[in-house]
Amino acid sequence: MASSIWSWFALAFAALLLPAAGAVLWLLRQRGDLRRQVASLAHDAEALNDRLWTLADSEERYRSLIEAQGDLIVRRDGARIVYANRAYAALFGAGEQDLVGSRMLLPQLASRPLVLLEGGARSFDECLATYEGERWISWIETVVPGPDGRTLIQRVGRDISARIAGEDALVEARARAEAANEAKSRFLATVSHEFRTPLNGILGMADLLTDTGPDAEQATYVAALRTSGEALLALVDDILDFAKVEAGKLELVEEPFDPAQLVETVAELMAPRAQAKGIELAAHIAPDFPARLVGDRDRLRQVLLNLVGNAVKFTEAGGVGLSMACTDDRLEIAVADTGPGIPADRLDTIFGEFEQLDPGIDARQTGTGLGLAIVRRLARLMGGEVRAESRLGEGATFRVTLPLVAAIDAPEARIPHWPGQHVLLVSPAPFAARFLAETIRTTGASISIAGTAEAARVKLAGDIPVTAVLVDHALGDEPAKQLAAAVAAAGIRDCLILLSPHARRQFGSPQAAGFSGFLIKPVRTRSLYERLGNGLPPGAAAIGEAPAPASMPTRQPGTGLTVLVAEDNEINALLATRTLERFGCTAIWARDGGEALKRVEASFAGTAPPLALALLDVRMPVMTGLDCARAIRALERRLGRAATLPLVAVTANVSAADRAAAFAAGMDDCLAKPLEREALLRWLERLSQNAAGSLTA
Repeated sequence: MASSIWSWFALAFAALLLPAAGAVLWLLRQRGDLRRQVASLAHDAEALNDRLWTLADSEERYRSLIEAQGDLIVRRDGARIVYANRAYAALFGAGEQDLVGSRMLLPQLASRPLVLLEGGARSFDECLATYEGERWISWIETVVPGPDGRTLIQRVGRDISARIAGEDALVEARARAEAANEAKSRFLATVSHEFRTPLNGILGMADLLTDTGPDAEQATYVAALRTSGEALLALVDDILDFAKVEAGKLELVEEPFDPAQLVETVAELMAPRAQAKGIELAAHIAPDFPARLVGDRDRLRQVLLNLVGNAVKFTEAGGVGLSMACTDDRLEIAVADTGPGIPADRLDTIFGEFEQLDPGIDARQTGTGLGLAIVRRLARLMGGEVRAESRLGEGATFRVTLPLVAAIDAPEARIPHWPGQHVLLVSPAPFAARFLAETIRTTGASISIAGTAEAARVKLAGDIPVTAVLVDHALGDEPAKQLAAAVAAAGIRDCLILLSPHARRQFGSPQAAGFSGFLIKPVRTRSLYERLGNGLPPGAAAIGEAPAPASMPTRQPGTGLTVLVAEDNEINALLATRTLERFGCTAIWARDGGEALKRVEASFAGTAPPLALALLDVRMPVMTGLDCARAIRALERRLGRAATLPLVAVTANVSAADRAAAFAAGMDDCLAKPLEREALLRWLERLSQNAAGSLTA
């Protein structure tokens, strides 16, 4: 019994002990897991701590990089600042933490237009009043997410104060440069007017004095007066043109023109100066050259005049040759001379401003030293270049190459057809003989050249029959006449003599001296074809009849016309009125623009004779010529006049801008000082024709 009790007791104790043991075992198992979890957590914490240190280090490096770049960074939640870097805080003179949580803003002094960027960003510049003074900041504004999901506005800016200051300085410098150019232009206009006004009187009065029929001695003095005036005018033009190029006021035009006529006109203008020195001037244009070009004729004419004038000035014996040809779609102009030549080390420097040859080369020659500088600047302005070729003692050649632009639908040059003809040219001239020979060969004729009368006689007696002869008066008066007799004895009826204008006046009748006709040097191509063709045997086709030589009679197309001359300078007014009177006009002088307007009003009202033309000086007291023209046009509109009074501006400034201003004021034309007689004659002839047409109608 006792044993059973103890057995039951043992079983009961065991039943009680087993759950406790299981709990203990479970607790022991959980303790092990906990230890493992704690160990794992400790490891994770250590890794997290390492990562936090790494992130903090990266953030510090990033912050240092941003601060080093000087960018300004600020983030706002609405108006409240949630982040500001040191550079942005420095604008307020505060620290970063002083700004966080505040709504501080800097006063805006100026701003530039906002620009939208890709992705919704915006860019704008603003000038802020900062702790360090006025600063221009260029901002880029974007939207970024905040730590709690809210949207923040972030601005990243950069200080551009230095750049803005540079831009302002550039604008100011440009404004100063424009003001300086404008002042230079006004100075040029004033200087041009002041120079040309007395020169207009000098040259014009010389013309009037020549018309009075002075004796030989007086004519010599008048010619010297005119030559001096023209030389002074050329110097003034050089200075003014150079100043215009420097001021950027030289303007090019693009219009069709006849290059052959341009070359021959320049040669004729410069020939008297060359012939007065006893040298020859000849011009030639290639037969395949376009009949019309497109470009600035006046500037090209200026280049030719400067180069030819320079060559004539430095050439004491021989001659000067001007030629124009095409080379690989380029226009090539060559001006060659037989002068002293140019040292090799000066071939480029002579194109500099105020550069002249050494006094030892030719101390007698003077000038501004601007002619060649202007040529180079004009050539470059027209898209070309100029160069010099020379050897001491062998003359010099200046070559200008320019873009060749031929006019569309230009007429073809009319060249006669002279096959089977043989022309003998007798001339000692270095360029004229060669140029004339090339012109004659273009017709298909053959040509022989003789430099002396003796050589010519040998060729006349040769095996090749000669059909026409050209004799240069440069051989001498008597040798030329003796050669004409030899030509006539050989049965050749076409024998022309080449004369300078001065020699033509003294030579007498060419027919009486045994010649069939004459040509004036420098010889125009058309004149050569016409005069030579008329004397060739039948079967040689010429291009037209030769005009009969005649002296130019005094033209009076202004008979019955009343012309108003508005001019404040008494000498120029006297010149204009006397010139008009010689053309048959009645001239009325007004001393200023106000008086001119009153004269026109009286004419319109019928209390004064009707005016046919008004010449208005642009620069006058009381009322300028432009203001006077505007007032006249306004008066015509107010009175409802059907016919307007022709108004011609007379000015020393004839640039494109000056002409445009004259036409805008209501002028019908713009003439330069010194006033050209031919330009005035053309106006009077036009008015006379209109008046005659009105009477006929």
